[in-house]
Amino acid sequence: MDSFEFNKIAGAVLGTLVFVMGLNFLTELVFHSEVPENPGYIIEIAEAATGDAKEEAVEVSLAALMAEADADRGQKVAKKCAACHSFDNGGANKVGPNLWDVVNKAAGAVDGFKYSAAMTEYGAEHTWSFEELDAFLANPKKHVSGTSMGFAGLKKPTDRANMLAYLRSLSDSPADLPTE
Repeated sequence: MDSFEFNKIAGAVLGTLVFVMGLNFLTELVFHSEVPENPGYIIEIAEAATGDAKEEAVEVSLAALMAEADADRGQKVAKKCAACHSFDNGGANKVGPNLWDVVNKAAGAVDGFKYSAAMTEYGAEHTWSFEELDAFLANPKKHVSGTSMGFAGLKKPTDRANMLAYLRSLSDSPADLPTE
């Protein structure tokens, strides 16, 4: 390659660089933007009411919830449990125990199912009353610390009441509804 060819290539490269730098400078002049002192937007929030105007969460008793509960809706809620539990009379245990006739049964007492040590210890002193089941279904890991049940829980009290109504219906002689 002779020097004339080299000069043409070097000139093209340098010319392109000068053009790009000039275009960048021109663009900055045309589309110049100021950096604000305080970036972002200020969102004004009305002050919360104080005193009597605050709404307090009203806790409804389990008996009142159970009086309004619907076993059919509970069966729909129970679909979340069907991967690990069976609900049939004489049904096989799965990852979790069969839940037929579980209401008022001793906790951790389904024959043929190997419970965690925490559930076995809990079951020595507790039965699955409506109140116990409600608390367990709300947050299993918190209610029975160390349980191997990996379910996060049912947060809505109405869902738990419907589930309890469904579990109540899974018996040849359903338990009496709670009165208090």
